[in-house]
Amino acid sequence: MIKKTASALALGAVAALSGTTAMADGHAITVGYFLEWPMPFQFAKVNGTYEEALGMEINWVSFDTGTAMSAAMASGDVQLSVSQGVPPFVVATSAGQDLQMLDVAVSYADNDNCVVRSDLEIDAETAGDLAGSKVAVPLGTAAHYGFLRQMDHFGVDLASLEIVDMAPPDGAAAIAQGSVDMMCGWGGSLRRALEHGNTLLTGAEKTELGILVFDVTSAPTAWVAENEETVAKFLAVTAEANAMWNAGDMADEMLPVIAQDAGMDVDATAATMATFVFPSVEEQLGDAWLGAAAPSFLKGVADVFVAAGSIDGALDSYEGNINTGPLAAGDM
Repeated sequence: MIKKTASALALGAVAALSGTTAMADGHAITVGYFLEWPMPFQFAKVNGTYEEALGMEINWVSFDTGTAMSAAMASGDVQLSVSQGVPPFVVATSAGQDLQMLDVAVSYADNDNCVVRSDLEIDAETAGDLAGSKVAVPLGTAAHYGFLRQMDHFGVDLASLEIVDMAPPDGAAAIAQGSVDMMCGWGGSLRRALEHGNTLLTGAEKTELGILVFDVTSAPTAWVAENEETVAKFLAVTAEANAMWNAGDMADEMLPVIAQDAGMDVDATAATMATFVFPSVEEQLGDAWLGAAAPSFLKGVADVFVAAGSIDGALDSYEGNINTGPLAAGDM
């Protein structure tokens, strides 16, 4: 049994408010998450705070992909998925799977972007000079959607560009070799590309324009309807862990716990989390996120996938797949 620290007990305040005792009713739920994707919720996970708040046992199951999370929720093996990517969520819901987006798990706009070769000396002020450029873009991905939105923002005519479908690792190698003028991608490929170029917009600037890169907590619609109080308590614990991390004074205590649970070393965890943003509940419920922007963003991602031939069709609207009720209830 892991000994609870004072901070873990503070996190457990949510549980105290719920008036429940861990595993009081003998029920259990299964929650999916990713290894090597470090987040504040893992501090609460390790310390048993979710069990205290929900009054039930939680089985935590790790996944490699968001599409596998969708399949597990479809089969009933998993009730909640933490940090499912928007693209797999969109693919599943577009195909008819009845899932709901419950919160913004993490925003990582600085971990998905387009990079222009340094020697071209093109920035946000001179983006129009991209006309005639060769661009490596992984079609049908969130990076493709972000690229389209950025070009629209800067008024760059897509017809003036030579767009090549290229996976991020290949795009990073191509920009290093000088064989493309710009690449779009994420993660390690993006970091490598930045050694040879610059972005046109920062993550914060993209977010302000509604070019969002984020993961969500998701669950089957029918299960949420039958377990709204449980969902609200779960999201409240997550929100409290995020608030503790965002405050900054708990980082030294939280980081090694999160790192161990994520299967990473502390330095890699710190470097990864430095590119992550965990919006407050108030921010999530606001217009920039679930309050207004998310449905059109999901539709935009879906339309990109349709155009790329990755999915057969998009829904007319994704508003029905966003449920802010439990998140708002847990914040009361």
